[in-house]
Amino acid sequence: MLIPLFLLVAFGAAVLFSAGGGSFQPFASSHLIRFGACLVIASVLTLFTRDIARFLAYPIYGLILVMLVGVEAVGAMGGGSQRWLDLGFMRLQPSELMKPAIVLVLAKFYGTLPDGMIESWRAVIPAGVLIGMPVALVLLQPDLGTSLAIAFCGVVVMFLAGLPMRWFVGAGVAGAAAVPLLYFFGLKEYQQRRVTTFLDPESDPLGSGYHITQSKIAIGSGGFSGKGFNEGSQSHLNYLPEPHTDFVFATMAEEWGFLGGIFVLIAFGLILSWGLRVAKRAEDRFSKLLAAGMVATMFFYIAINLLMVMGFAPVVGIPLPFMSHGGSSMLTNMLCIGALMMVNRWNRERTRVGIG
Repeated sequence: MLIPLFLLVAFGAAVLFSAGGGSFQPFASSHLIRFGACLVIASVLTLFTRDIARFLAYPIYGLILVMLVGVEAVGAMGGGSQRWLDLGFMRLQPSELMKPAIVLVLAKFYGTLPDGMIESWRAVIPAGVLIGMPVALVLLQPDLGTSLAIAFCGVVVMFLAGLPMRWFVGAGVAGAAAVPLLYFFGLKEYQQRRVTTFLDPESDPLGSGYHITQSKIAIGSGGFSGKGFNEGSQSHLNYLPEPHTDFVFATMAEEWGFLGGIFVLIAFGLILSWGLRVAKRAEDRFSKLLAAGMVATMFFYIAINLLMVMGFAPVVGIPLPFMSHGGSSMLTNMLCIGALMMVNRWNRERTRVGIG
């Protein structure tokens, strides 16, 4: 796992070097520094025992929930949204940390729930409250993309815990019926424009459809092997918005082409498949749900970002893991990696004990 991870981060630094106009400042250097710091944090996580991880689940969830309330009270503004806490030395986005936290707390909840209660309301109502509180607070910021990510991670853990399929089918039907109400009464005007733009970006190529249109131009112009390192016109001439964050894949594809895109997909595939193997080898329900939920968290980031930059999903502000410039995103995904390495260590220790 570490080899494709290091290659992906290094490749991301090269793309950010280009996005910064051929300079390590300000994007590439901070990207590598953040990765180094987060790698230390992930390494520390591997030292935690299963009992400590279980014990910390609810306190961590509660702390991040308090931080989300703090965002509403004294949070810093950026891009028209109130999402950050200014800590002086950094601006932290607590909603990002809630993604792995919701996986941890639900893994603890279902790990201690008796098997006989899995098909009762006791398996749904408490978990729904644990998911609903942070989702509601994040929607107030407003941040639709992150709220969907938190909900997705939570629902995946519920599904893997073994809740009856009919409940998910019923929830899906109810959700589909509620889509019109959510669109007209739950989304703000700019969020509604993102949905309509996604369906027909060419209808307003210089307005709400500008991001997707320019991203598709950048990706398409890269061709098979790209224009060459540091030769991308879309990012260098400022046609492509956010070339170092949400649209870093488009920046990469213009310069490295189809070959660069395949490399990124293979690297992500190796990391995710390793995570699934860790989850499969886990012995108890808590460990399995924790590992599988962390894989689902990273998968959501990857899938939504790639679909977004290629015009197959609305622009919702989801960065690409290990390549986009952003401290909170890097921390979140490295926490997922750290949790997987932690479960992997538990698996190895169990194997050694069994051999002994």
